[in-house]
Formats: sequence, structure tokens, C-alpha cells
Amino acid sequence: MLNSIKLTCFAAGIAQAMGIEPPIEAELPMEVFSHLTARYAVSGKAEKVLIYNPDAIAFWLYQKYTQRFLPVMERTQMTIPMQAMFPPKTPVCFATMYTGAEPIVHGIRSYTKPIVKTDSLFDAAVRAGKKVALIAVEGSSMSIIFGGKKIDYFFGKDDAAVEQIALDIIKKGEHDLVSVYHMDYDEAIHATTPESNLALKALNQHIQSFATLADCAAKYWVKNDVLVCFAPDHGLHQTIESVGDHFADIPVDMNMVHFYGLYPASR
Repeated sequence: MLNSIKLTCFAAGIAQAMGIEPPIEAELPMEVFSHLTARYAVSGKAEKVLIYNPDAIAFWLYQKYTQRFLPVMERTQMTIPMQAMFPPKTPVCFATMYTGAEPIVHGIRSYTKPIVKTDSLFDAAVRAGKKVALIAVEGSSMSIIFGGKKIDYFFGKDDAAVEQIALDIIKKGEHDLVSVYHMDYDEAIHATTPESNLALKALNQHIQSFATLADCAAKYWVKNDVLVCFAPDHGLHQTIESVGDHFADIPVDMNMVHFYGLYPASR
């Protein structure tokens, strides 16, 4: 069974939480964001947003290894099962996540990495006068498909470098929307299996990276209402060749889980 809430809800939801207009082609938002801001935000909106995008963290991983996700759950208030786009490929799903549009609209319908021309959350934030940072591994899907925008780009050689860059940016406090992409788990499953020692080590690292980044945001953005998101793009399965992959219209590939938290400002 596929999860009922699609990635198309994400971009408009973040925009709604920030109190800005959504991307032009975005579908309607999830109500989760308005509930979070209404309940916790002193200002009534998310003044700063941290989006952490770990690649290929499937819903079934959360179901099977729930205790590993405790650092994420402890730092968020809402856990939302989500449905990826088909095909469940990284550029397809992230293009939808940040535009709020189906693949037929934004144009990425396979594992290709063209620059997305469809209006995105990044564009919407810039129009609203927000300062945006995109931090990713150089050459990754996220570093390419959202190129050429009026935002600040920071690329690292690996996940560890990306995390350090993100921490430095959060500490400076100059950006209103910070998007961080990590890919070690996805790389590990393609080289081994979804539950190999290498893969599970990478899963643990993604969880700890989110915790570290969220704690940094809570500390250095303390005077702002802060929304933090743990938002993977798709799931995965083990193939008959005994490696991990994601390409099928099946629940293990299409289902993942997002976590959202709102930290109220201390003014």
C-alpha cells in the first residue's frame, strides 16, 4: 500500500509555514505546517527553515529500525509517511519536492539531471526577500538541477564536508532557508545492500547529522521561530543481484517518511 501524502505537498507547505507565496506550479500544501506554526511559532510563521535531505531513506527502514531514528523524533513533533514520485529516482523526486509539481510538469522523468526551469521553493523564497543557501556534494543531483538561481551555493567533496559547511552557515545566521543534501546511504546501498554494515553505518550518520544540524539551528537561531525538516526523497529495495536500488512502483521504493519540528523563538 502506498502512503497517501505525496511529495507534491512539500514545497507549498514550506512556503505556507514561511508566510510566503508558494512556487507557481506547486500543488496544495500539507496542513501539518500550518498546525506546527499555529501551535508553536511565536511570530505565527517559520522565520528560518532548515531542510535536511538524506537520500533513499525508506519508510520500511523507519519501521524496522525505529530506535535508530530516536534522535530525529526527539527533535521534531510530527512524523509523516510520504509517497515519492514515479520513477523513484533522486532528481525526479527532488525536482518535485522543491517545485511542488508532478514530473510531467517539471520535466525530469528519468535519471537525468537537467536544470529545472519550473518555479521552485528557492525562487519563491528569493521573491519574498529571503536569503537561501543550498549545500550539497559537488556533482550530485541537488547541486545540478537547481543551478542558476539567485541563491548561495556551497558544494563539498563529501557528506562530512557538506555538514561542516552547513554548520558554519547556520552559525552565521545570514540565511532564512538552508537546504542540506546528503548521499552516503544511497551510495552505500548501490555498492552493497540496504542493510549491510556500510549502509546502516551511513543511515546512522544521516540521523546524527540531522541531530547535529538541528541542535545548531536551535542554538544559533534561538531568536527566531525555526522549522526543521528531515525529508528524504524515495525508498529502496534489495534486487535479485543483491544490491540496493530504487526504480519500481512498489511500496518499498515509493514510501518514505518525513519528520517536521518547530522551535519557538526565545525573544
